[in-house]
Amino acid sequence: MPDPKPEVKKRADAQANYERILSVALEALTADPEASLNSIAKTAGVGAGTLYRHFPTRDHLVVAAYRHEVQELVDAAYSPWIAKLEPVAALRTWFDRMAQYGMTKAGLMSALDAATKSVPFERAEIHELLTGAIGHLLERGQQSGVLRADLSAEDVLLAVGFLWRLDPASDWRPQAARLLDLVVDGLRAQ
Repeated sequence: MPDPKPEVKKRADAQANYERILSVALEALTADPEASLNSIAKTAGVGAGTLYRHFPTRDHLVVAAYRHEVQELVDAAYSPWIAKLEPVAALRTWFDRMAQYGMTKAGLMSALDAATKSVPFERAEIHELLTGAIGHLLERGQQSGVLRADLSAEDVLLAVGFLWRLDPASDWRPQAARLLDLVVDGLRAQ
């Protein structure tokens, strides 16, 4: 996913600052879509100038934080630790991560909606990344015969779409777990 500026190899300390800012921003903006950039910089342990050097506007920071969260979710589908799990467990574990992403997305949506009015953002790009990750995990299970062969990544993404309807202010985890178990049971080969 592209950074708000053209990609240039960053020094190690600049990259660490960038990552820390994104992490803090994601948490702060999920909790409070109106969180100030100064509070984000302070919590990240950087000066306002450092934050603005990476993200020229609040909208750039919001979009970058969201893209970063999506990329981390997608990267998890291809990670060595998930590859060590058997295919159904790998998919179910990744779905748990996706549930957390869904709650982050819900908390960040108002800030993201406002930000995308001024910063280019392709929702189709996010959709493609998510279906690619699901397809990777689904294919592993289909090749081993433990997941239904007639399903596509698009089918599975639609089946877990309930995650975006859960209330992040509620105790959503038990309900998400029950519903994800139901989805995974439906994905198993008979």
